[in-house]
Amino acid sequence: MKPVVALVGRPNVGKSTLFNRITKSRDAIVADFPGLTRDRHYGDARLGALEFIVVDTGGFEPERPTGVVAEMARQTKAAVAEADVVIFVVDARAGLSAQDHDIARYLRTRGKRALLAANKAEGMADSPALAEFHELGIGAPHPVSAAHGQGVRSLLEAALEGFEPDADRAEEGEDAAERPVRLAVAGRPNAGKSTLINAWLGEERLVAFDQPGTTRDAIHVPFERDGRRFELVDTAGLRRKGRVFEAVEKFSVVKTLQAIADAHVVVLLIDATEGVSEQDAHIAGYILEAGRAVVVAINKWDATDDYQRRMLERSVESRLAFLKFAPVLHVSALKRRGLGALWKAVLQAHASATAKLPTPVLTRLLHDAVAHQQPRREGRFRPKMRYAHQGGMNPPVVVIHGNSLEHVTPAYKRYLEGRFREHFKLVGTPLRIELRSGRNPFDDRGG
Repeated sequence: MKPVVALVGRPNVGKSTLFNRITKSRDAIVADFPGLTRDRHYGDARLGALEFIVVDTGGFEPERPTGVVAEMARQTKAAVAEADVVIFVVDARAGLSAQDHDIARYLRTRGKRALLAANKAEGMADSPALAEFHELGIGAPHPVSAAHGQGVRSLLEAALEGFEPDADRAEEGEDAAERPVRLAVAGRPNAGKSTLINAWLGEERLVAFDQPGTTRDAIHVPFERDGRRFELVDTAGLRRKGRVFEAVEKFSVVKTLQAIADAHVVVLLIDATEGVSEQDAHIAGYILEAGRAVVVAINKWDATDDYQRRMLERSVESRLAFLKFAPVLHVSALKRRGLGALWKAVLQAHASATAKLPTPVLTRLLHDAVAHQQPRREGRFRPKMRYAHQGGMNPPVVVIHGNSLEHVTPAYKRYLEGRFREHFKLVGTPLRIELRSGRNPFDDRGG
C-alpha cells in the first residue's frame, strides 16, 4: 500500500510549491472532491521505485475555533490522521512564529512521525538562524528550497526511510490464477458501498472478517465465489469507534486512492437518485490514471422513474465519456438485484486486464490495421509500423516498434486501440499503446 505524506504548516510558507516540486507538476492534483477537499489536494509521487501519495493542506491555525479557518484546521487534522509521515513546513527567512509553536504542539500530541522542513533556505544550509527551529521539538530542521528544488530529495529520503516498494505489484500477472482478485468498491459517501458488500457477504461476516493492520484501518474481506478467491476492499472509510474523525466522517480520500491503486478491479458505484457528480468523475479519472479495470454500477436503480433514468444515462455518457470501455450495470444492493450480472462483468474485466496478447497475433492485427488505414504522413516521412508485442498487464500495454512513430496522431492510436480491443474482446480495462521508434539511418544525411 502506498505510504501517505502530509504537508502541514501555517499559511504562505510554501507548502503548495513543495507539493508541486515533489509531484513534478505545476498542478498534480489527482483527486479534488468538492466539499470534502476544498483545502486538501492529493497527488501521486515517486522516489526511486517507491510510489507514495502526497497531501497538500491549507494554512493550519489549530487554535482558531471559528469560521473558515476552523474548517481548514479540521481538514488539516484529517490529513494528519490519514498520514504515515507528516512534513511540517516553516519559513526559514521569516523565522519562528507563535503559530509554528501551536502546530508543533499539536503534532507532538498526535504521536505521528514528523519531519521539519525549513523552506526558503537558499544559501542558509549552515546558517545559525536555523538553530531556533530546534525549540519546536520536532527534530533538526531540513533546509530546503521548494522553488529551486534544493534539499527536497534528501528530505523525502528521510521521510520515507523504512518504506519499501510494493513487491506484489512488481510480480503482477505472474501467478494471477493463484492469488485472490482484489476488488475495490469506490464511490461517494452513501452510494451504497457497504450495502453492496453486505449483500455479497452478509452483515455479520463483514464484521467477522474485518482485518485491520494498517494505520488507516482499511477493511479487507476474504470472499470465495464459484471456487474463485476474492479480496473485497470497502473504501467507505469505516473506522473503529473513537477513531472517527469529524472532518471526514465515513469517507476518506486517501483510503479510496490507496484501494484503487492496490486493486485489480474497481467497482465504481453511482447513486442513481443523485446522478453522476463531479466527485464521481474525479474518482473515475483516478481509476483511469491508475490503469485499473473498472465496472460502473448504478445503484438504487429501482428507486428512479423513467425520466430520471434517461437523464442519468445522458450524464453517464457525458461525464464518464472517458470510460467508454467500461460496462455499465443497473443494480439494487438493498434488494440484491443485478448482482449476478455485476459479478460476471467483474470477472470479464479482470480477464481482460490480465489477458495474454501473443506477439504474432498483435503484429498481424497491426499490419491489417495499417493496410486498412495508414497513419497520416508528416513531412517527408510516413510513420512505418513494423511489429507489436505485449509490454505489460493490468492494464494491458501494447508496444509498437517502427520508424517515425513520434508523428502518429492520438486519433490513430485510438483507431489501433479499437482494432486490438475488438479482436481480443477487451472489456472493462484501459489499453495503453506505447510507440518506440528505431534510429532512422537517413536522419544523418544532409538535405
